[in-house]
Amino acid sequence: MADSIDLEISAVEDSYMAPPASEETFYEAHEPAILGTGFIVAVFAIWELYPAIFGLSKGMKLFFATPSDIVSALFNLLILGEKLPMVGTIWNHFNASTGSFLFGLGLSIIVALPLGVVLGRSQTVDAMFDPFITAFNATPRLVFLPIVLIWFGVGFWTVIAIVFMGAVFPLLINTYAGVKNADRLLINVVRSFGASEWQINKLVVLPNSLPFIIAGLRLAIGRAILGVVVAEFFGGTEFGLGVIMVQASQSYRVDILFAVLIIFMAVSLLITAAVKKIENRLSRWRPPKVKTF
Repeated sequence: MADSIDLEISAVEDSYMAPPASEETFYEAHEPAILGTGFIVAVFAIWELYPAIFGLSKGMKLFFATPSDIVSALFNLLILGEKLPMVGTIWNHFNASTGSFLFGLGLSIIVALPLGVVLGRSQTVDAMFDPFITAFNATPRLVFLPIVLIWFGVGFWTVIAIVFMGAVFPLLINTYAGVKNADRLLINVVRSFGASEWQINKLVVLPNSLPFIIAGLRLAIGRAILGVVVAEFFGGTEFGLGVIMVQASQSYRVDILFAVLIIFMAVSLLITAAVKKIENRLSRWRPPKVKTF
């Protein structure tokens, strides 16, 4: 009798046993990367072959550059050090733009992080500053450029001021939101053990606000690069990658325009990747995510 029951149970278990999982093929394992890379290659191939297949009018040739032209322009600018009319080599302009970007972004971090924490922790300070922050954040940064030019003149500090105004508000607002969303229960527990306000911010508020701060920093990076470009486009300085783009557009050098655009994109990607690494390093204390079904 026991043997027959065991056989029936075994049969039921076998009937509900999941079929063995088949091994993934190379395509299935790398499908996102293959599709993404394939699409990019296809776009560049069509872009490169379009003039040869369909032809371009004489007027259109002034405004068109193939990927090979852009790569050649990048090689000439970065490796061979090609001197451009009225602007010289690209490296002096790259250093000027990078310096303005890093200085303005660093200044916005120094101001936005502590001010965001104070605004989030103090209702009085929040009530005092909120109208001004809301008004300035809702105003396009471009309208401040004439005032900044009058105050600082043409040069390094004008670009820094525009970069700062573009980057400080995303980081400030996200830091403020992160502080406001800190776990009140944890704050009360730490306070019950006699922790000071500094210790509460250090142990609870800032670690819990880290995802908001990183998100704000990513937005600030984009706004800072936009600030560099806008300030250099509208005459905020005599040196910078934006100045090269203005000169290239006036001489119909579309290949140089795309080359400088790629440089801006590469710098943005590198800095964003560095921020991501910092986030991963600072978030090691967080428990791993539990898979849900």
